[in-house]
This record gives sequence, C-alpha cells and structure tokens, in this order.
Amino acid sequence: MHIVVLGGGSSGEHFVGALRRLDTDARVTVVERRLVGGECSYWACMPTKTMLRAPELVASARHSDGAITVSEVDVRRIFAWRDRVAERDDSSQVEWLTSMDAGLLRGDAVVTEPGSLRVGETELRYDRLVIATGSSPVIPPIEGLENVDYWTNVEATEALEAPGRLVVLGGGPVGCELAQFFARVGSEVTLVQGDTRLLSRVDAEAAALVEDALREDGVDIRLDVRAERATATSLVLADGSELPFDRLLLATGRRPNVGGLEALGLEISRRGIEVDERMRAAENVWAIGDVTGIAPFTHVGKYHARVAAYDMDGRAVRADHRAVPATIFTDPQVATVGDTTGGVSSRWELTSVPRLSTYERPKRPGFVKVVADPERRVLTGAVAVGPESGEWLQQLTLAVRAETPIEVLLDVIQPYPTFSEGVFLALRELNLDL
Repeated sequence: MHIVVLGGGSSGEHFVGALRRLDTDARVTVVERRLVGGECSYWACMPTKTMLRAPELVASARHSDGAITVSEVDVRRIFAWRDRVAERDDSSQVEWLTSMDAGLLRGDAVVTEPGSLRVGETELRYDRLVIATGSSPVIPPIEGLENVDYWTNVEATEALEAPGRLVVLGGGPVGCELAQFFARVGSEVTLVQGDTRLLSRVDAEAAALVEDALREDGVDIRLDVRAERATATSLVLADGSELPFDRLLLATGRRPNVGGLEALGLEISRRGIEVDERMRAAENVWAIGDVTGIAPFTHVGKYHARVAAYDMDGRAVRADHRAVPATIFTDPQVATVGDTTGGVSSRWELTSVPRLSTYERPKRPGFVKVVADPERRVLTGAVAVGPESGEWLQQLTLAVRAETPIEVLLDVIQPYPTFSEGVFLALRELNLDL
C-alpha cells in the first residue's frame, strides 16, 4: 500500500503522524514544493504571532496605571525573535518525516491519471492520495498592480524593517493583525476595506471594538471603498483619493491550490475541493485543510488529517464542523466558536468582570456573548473580545461540540478571579427560565 500526501504543511504532516499511530506498514511519500511545515510555520501563524507579542506588551504596560514604564520597541529585535521562531529551515521537519518512515519528494505534483502522478521527471504510482496542498494569497485584479512590488503575508513576515508608509488592502484577520503590528512599530498605516466594516465574517460588535483599537493605534481606516488602480508608489481609490505608500500589503483573502489535479475529475467549487464527512473527495482520494475551503485554520486542517487517517484505517468517523474555534490575534483579541447568528443571545461586559481590574487600568472594553438554541437548551456559538480570549473561551468550544445542557454549564465552578467568570455571567443572562 503506497500513500502519497500532496503537501507537507501542517495538515500533511499531521496526517502522517496520525496515520503512523494506526498503520506502521504502509509506504508513505510526502510531496512538498517549498518547506516542510508549510505556510503556518514560516509565513503565517508562528511569525505573525511572534511579531505581535512585543508591541502588545508595550500596550499592556501603558494600561498598568503607571506601574510599568515602557516607551518603545526595538523592531529589529522583534524581527530577530520572529526569525528564530520561524527559522525557514525545515531540516528538523525533514528529520521528523524520516522518523515516521515517510519519504520526501520536493517539487510540484501533477496527477497524470488516477493512481499516477509526476513530480518533475519522477513518475510516482500510488494506491491512495491525500491532497493537503493548502491555499495561496488572492491577488486582486487592480489596474497597474503588476508594476508594484507589493507584499503578501509572505513578504510581510520576512520584512527586516518597518516601512515609513504602509497601505494595507483588506480588513480581514490578516489585514487587521499586520496593520496593528506595523502601526505599533512606527509605520504610518492606512487600511482599505471594501466592506462597510472590518472583519466581515466576525460578530459586528466584536469587529467594532477592533476598529476602535486600530484607530487608537493611529491606523487610518477607509471603509466601503475599493481600490481602482495602482502606481509604483500609490493606490488610487474609487472615491478619487490617492494613498501614497512605501509598501503595499495585499490581504485580500486566499484561494485553494488545486492546480495539477484535473485528471482526478474532482468536484471543485469556488471555495475548494468538495469532500464528504470522511474527507473523501473521490475513490481513494482524500482532501484536507485549506484546499477544501471549509475553514481555513491550521487546527481545522489537523482535525481533517485525523479524520482522514481514521477513515483510511477503516474506523467509523465523521468530521463535525459545528464547533470550529477561531482567534484573531489583534489587541483586543477576538475569539469565536460555532454559529453566532440566530437563536437567543446574551452579553456580559468584561469591564464588569473582577479580573479586568487586576489586569489593566484604565480598563478597555470587551465582552463575552453566548448564543443558545432555546428549544434544545444548548449553546450554538459564542464570541469573546478581551485579553487572551482565545485561551479562556475554549471551554465553550467543548460545550458547543458536546451539546452540554445550559443547566450544566451554569453549574460549572469558574475560578476567581479569571476572565472565565465572564462565561458564567453571560450564561446567566440568557434568561431561559432555568
């Protein structure tokens, strides 16, 4: 049995590890065109979160009621720290693949027919195929953009200095995180968003707090306006305004990497490869992670990898996406899980949670919101905005996934003083006659 994994990023790597816990005999080959470890390790999750950390500490010091005095950050040291975390050397990951008895073939794969593919001059036969090819930045069709030395997340996370003037095109998580980072390390930042608000797919009240925070950091936010054309040094908007820049950062979404797979006859929609609940895309073909477009998060790709490995081993398993958690690492941090639309909702302000008094002064606004199905008396979603919300909201990921009765959630003892106490207080406000 020969299993070929297209893509050695987080999803592909995790599949190899999950499979090897179940099957030590199958021959496994990973095909990767860049670095083993993928986008998250070198140009996304790990470098960006490292970059954000030091400026966040400085901002926290300013909310310490004068107990801590910090005036500036050393951007070169930040970039050095980032490069130690995202070293862009995959030798240790290659060694790990070897320890998993998995081969590595570098290059772009083209499937020539079901059961056979080509990588450069190498022909490879397989019995089962796992597609974990990820996604790439979308480059919008803007007149003149081909003449601009623009950045995507890749170049932004490899930068060695902060540009004097930075224009960020796109107000999603990537655009907001990087706009805040560069503003905090000294760049003059303008963020352009075609929608009427930032973070279009996130709770509107949460997005509003992020917008307020970015404006407080000095980011010039232009909403409900689109880029019309670009020159080598400026971006012209549809309203006639012209934004000069030293760097233009494109953060306009991502598209699935589906090239070279035409011979498989897969169903490929605008979002990506369509799969069933077992992550099967065709007979003896599985697709996992960003390439499916289901939820473009590293942790979801790893979850898909486990499902595919279990299914390949003959286990009864189904992917369940009702409780997908996500965190936007702006300051304030935004954490979400599940469906936060419809149902009955309640909200509790973090300024009324005792922990915030011990954490910062003056207090910054934040909240916990829970959404419930009143008939089934379970939570369907939640959102939190506040310090480290991505950590303490995850108890509600389990609650949504397990369909824990709200009566049980209200009976959980939350530690004091922690932000988790806000979860209880928000639940109490649901008023479902409990």
